[in-house]
Amino acid sequence: MSIRLDTPVQYLKGVGPRRAQIFSGAGIQSTGDLLRNRPARYQDRTNFKLIRDLNLDEEAVIRCRVIVAGRYTTPIKRVQIFEMVVSDRSGSMPVKFFNQPYLERVFRKEQEVILFGTVRNDPYVNSIGLVNPDYELIESDAEPMVHTGRIVPIYRKLGQLTTKQIRQLVSQALHDLDPNIEDTLPEEIKQKYGFPHLRVALEQLHFPAASPGQEPELLKRLETWRTPAQRRFIFEDFYSFQLGLQVLKKQREIFPKKRHIRIYPSVRETIKSVLPFHPTAAQKRVVKEIADDLCSSKVMNRLLQGDVGSGKTIVALQAILVVIENGFQAALMAPTEILASQHYERISAYLAKTRYRIGLLTSSVKGAARKHLLTAVQEGKINLLIGTHALIQKKVTFKDLALVVVDEQHRFGVLQRSLLSQKGDRPDTLVMTATPIPRSLALTLYGDLDLSVIDEMPPGRQPVHTILKTSRNRKEVYALVAEELEKGRQAFVVYPLIEESEKIDLKAATEMAEHLRTEVFKNYTVELLHGRLKADVKEELMQRFKSGETQILVSTTVIEVGIDIPNASVMLIEHAERFGLSQLHQLRGRIGRGAYLSYCILIADRFGSREAFERLDIMRKTSDGFKISEKDLELRGPGEFLGTRQSGMPEFIFGSIVRDRDLLAAAHSEAETRLEQVLEVSGNQQSRALKEIQQQWQKRFSLYGVG
Repeated sequence: MSIRLDTPVQYLKGVGPRRAQIFSGAGIQSTGDLLRNRPARYQDRTNFKLIRDLNLDEEAVIRCRVIVAGRYTTPIKRVQIFEMVVSDRSGSMPVKFFNQPYLERVFRKEQEVILFGTVRNDPYVNSIGLVNPDYELIESDAEPMVHTGRIVPIYRKLGQLTTKQIRQLVSQALHDLDPNIEDTLPEEIKQKYGFPHLRVALEQLHFPAASPGQEPELLKRLETWRTPAQRRFIFEDFYSFQLGLQVLKKQREIFPKKRHIRIYPSVRETIKSVLPFHPTAAQKRVVKEIADDLCSSKVMNRLLQGDVGSGKTIVALQAILVVIENGFQAALMAPTEILASQHYERISAYLAKTRYRIGLLTSSVKGAARKHLLTAVQEGKINLLIGTHALIQKKVTFKDLALVVVDEQHRFGVLQRSLLSQKGDRPDTLVMTATPIPRSLALTLYGDLDLSVIDEMPPGRQPVHTILKTSRNRKEVYALVAEELEKGRQAFVVYPLIEESEKIDLKAATEMAEHLRTEVFKNYTVELLHGRLKADVKEELMQRFKSGETQILVSTTVIEVGIDIPNASVMLIEHAERFGLSQLHQLRGRIGRGAYLSYCILIADRFGSREAFERLDIMRKTSDGFKISEKDLELRGPGEFLGTRQSGMPEFIFGSIVRDRDLLAAAHSEAETRLEQVLEVSGNQQSRALKEIQQQWQKRFSLYGVG
């Protein structure tokens, strides 16, 4: 029987309704899905040995013959054991299978078999043997082996399906697969990068073949995902994703926005009147890029990257003023109430002499005040609404929303960005992040966005001196903190807060705050800030710290982004080894905002290895956020780098944006070329091609499809 890639998996030989249900639960609906279920790893099962040459605890493959076999039950624990004695020309040994009584119908006397397993000592017969080995019956030497005698794929167990059962089903599917299946990857791309045809690639992905003696070299390439077949599927992963992003990007140009925004002389005068200082050259360049987008007919979707303290908020404010001056509304969404409140206070101060009205919407705004604010927003009386996730609630309605600004974008899911954008008629979107994002991650997360980078710091920013210490140096560290406090400065003391041990971490932070308050810094005010406090209590604590009433703020990572205390000159980070490098860089950015030298002190409990020390030493050696983020991504991977479940990261079956950066860049380039080719044709042919790209993209990357 010949099957196709779209054949439902339940119709494959050996599957049936029960196994089809297990596959369905794992997202495997079709033959194509099954064949794209990548092996977790590979195992070299070509190490054939004679029984007399076996060594204890080694993995080995034995070709042998069944001498005798039988089943029995142990008298005490009632364990069913199927046992047989096998032999080859060098000797014999016992083989046992636990709780597999059906095997007496599989093995027969004189049956030739290949066994693979770890050699164990059997104390009952004082001999080495095998326990629960993988096996393969030899019916004919012409039949290719599936489970032994070759490099075999090892799959993750799916429900009750073992890796051996999955391997058998994959082998059967490949055997029955139509040899003339269509290959959707363009021929010129396959030739350019040396990728095999889809049919060949599927065979090589699951059952790679090596010449005798070449198995170790092939296994090494398989483990690093460097075989032509593996690289083909990695490229396809990235290519289909990037192609979908390029179509999204192009749609914004194909469907122009209805509103018209112009920058009149009066707009420029208003912006100049509210700017607190002269913009840097980098800020001017970025503002022009954004202004050009706002005035164009295409919908803006732009990512603004800038290191901590580079002046992103001032750039965003200028974009907001352009929109407001043209009679439209703007919204700014921040990840925390503290940051939203800080934006509100700062922007309100900048715009105090203008006629514009600004609103703040967080979960703390309730009752009549909330109702009054929402009415004002709906009627267009609020020009700029600043808030948290509260902005995307259904009851929030704008009269004419033209610009959405999302601060610390990596803290929000793609869905949240989309929901806020849906509050207006295709509003322009500016997403900002102070976490420098490596190119590979930016292409993945923000491939549909245009990029602006502020690569220059405002004048007056003092460098931060980073010090690396262990807990043994605590007395020396406290002396340095005391020196700064005596100068009238302030200090942050930060504790990690990891979800799995939140109660323990919070207890440690609470105890540390009490210890500092009562024993170390008795003459100074020490307070504790953490995420479990109510919003109004947090706000009150921050206000006391801003005013200088509090000298030391012990905190969890709620102060990681956006908090601006120019008088703070010390950032003391406890258990620094538990933080990611990008997170440490963010925390370091909270200081050095005044006109004096600041200190970031990293205290590690211990350095378990040279690698652990070298990882933290990167912070001491550089303040370049992009270098730090590249290293952080390399060490921790994208999930931990982003530090949030709602990062909107697409799930690639084969590709790793860290390991496969070269293929990601190639896929991005090829996707741009492919879309240009599609757009060169006209009429129904173009429509069909675009529709097919979008359908494949939505099916494969459904979460990202809302962006």
